[in-house]
Amino acid sequence: MKWFNEYYGAYLFGIYLLLNVLDWLTGWYKARVKKEANSKSGMKGIVKKVGYWVILLIAFLIPYMFQRLGKDLLGVDLGYLSALGWFTLANLLINEIRSILENLVACGYRVPEILKRGLEITEKVINETEK
Repeated sequence: MKWFNEYYGAYLFGIYLLLNVLDWLTGWYKARVKKEANSKSGMKGIVKKVGYWVILLIAFLIPYMFQRLGKDLLGVDLGYLSALGWFTLANLLINEIRSILENLVACGYRVPEILKRGLEITEKVINETEK
């Protein structure tokens, strides 16, 4: 996992930050188009994004602590635990992309049909698991 951290880590975090901003902007635009814009919902979106970054921090910090403990106390390499952080980041990246697509569809932009079907399937799966 070390090679992944060194070569791709910064890019993925940069992409995630960019997607955060794009999601917030498309959400703001959707609220304007639908005449539902208010400062409370905008602030809620920002707080939500900050919460995602906190989750991401925890998802990388806990494995890092276990890696250090494993190396220092037990002499065991627990580097594979960093996969938890990368898995969390991958899920958050997918969530941001999905949210941006939903915002664009709600604003009336033409989105490729395969992506719309993907959104419908995702919505269906989410609704089934919530029951």
